[in-house]
Amino acid sequence: MKYSTLEKEYKRAKEYINNADAVLITAGAGMGVDSGLPDFRGKEGFWKAYPIAKKLGLRFEQMANPQWFKKNPKLAWAFYGHRLNLYRNTEPHEGFKKILELGKSKNNEYFVFTSNVDGQFQKAGFPGEKIVEVHGSIHHLQCTQPCSRDIWSADGVNVEIDMEKFEAKEPLPECIHCGEIARPNILMFGDWYWIEDRTAQQEERLEKWLNKVKYKNLKLVIIEIGAGKAVPTVRMFSERIASEFYAPLIRINPRDYEVPYDKDISIPTGGLEGIKNIVDL
Repeated sequence: MKYSTLEKEYKRAKEYINNADAVLITAGAGMGVDSGLPDFRGKEGFWKAYPIAKKLGLRFEQMANPQWFKKNPKLAWAFYGHRLNLYRNTEPHEGFKKILELGKSKNNEYFVFTSNVDGQFQKAGFPGEKIVEVHGSIHHLQCTQPCSRDIWSADGVNVEIDMEKFEAKEPLPECIHCGEIARPNILMFGDWYWIEDRTAQQEERLEKWLNKVKYKNLKLVIIEIGAGKAVPTVRMFSERIASEFYAPLIRINPRDYEVPYDKDISIPTGGLEGIKNIVDL
C-alpha cells in the first residue's frame, strides 16, 4: 500500500472515530508485540521465544496443552510460569493509553474484546468490567482436576524456573481446595477442563453493552489490532459485530490486513504505529 493511500486511510479512520458514539476495541497477540511480547507466530517464532521447545520438537499448540500438567507439571509450569513472570514484568506500550483515552472521550462507551491472556489492558488502566478475555487469563488459576468451579487470583503465586532444564522449581502452584496441581485459567488446545465461568460473566457484560449501543442507536466503530488468522477468534468476532451493527471495521495488522467490505479500513502496520497515526492525526 502506497504511503499516500495509507495517509488517506488514516484520515478515513479518524473521521469514523470522530463520528462514533461508541468504540469496540478488539485485540489479538499483535497488540502486545510493541511492548516486547512474543506473538508466537508460526513454529519458528515460538521456538525463538522458547528454544527448549525446539529441542523437544514441540510447537505452540502442543506445548499449550493441559496434558502437560498431568504428564510433566514441572515442564507445564516452566512454560506458563515463565509467561506469567514475563507479563508481570512488561509495561504496556503507549498505544494502550491512547486507545483508553479515546474510549473515555466517547462518554466511556467502549469495550475491549481480546484473545490475549496477559492482562496488559488491565495493567494499562482499563477497568476489568469493560474487558472480555475470551481465552481466559494467566493471572487467574483453577484446579487441574478440576475439583470445583472456583477460579482464584494468581497474585502472590511465584514460580521459579530452572531455565537450563526448563523446569519449574518446587513447590508448584496448588489447588486451594484439594491440594492437586493448579493451572492457569486459560483455554488451551484440546482443553476439556477449562472453567469458563469468569469469561462467561465478562461476555454477559459485553452483550449488555452491545444491547445498549443498539437500543440507544449509538454509532459504533470497531478498532481491531494485531489479530491474525492462525487463531481467528478475534477477527471473526470483529467481522460479526461489524456486520450486525453495520459498523466500520478498522483493522490494524502488518499481515493479514485485508478487510471484508469497502466501508472497512485496512491499516498494514504494527499496533502502536497504527494507533498513534490515527489518534494523533
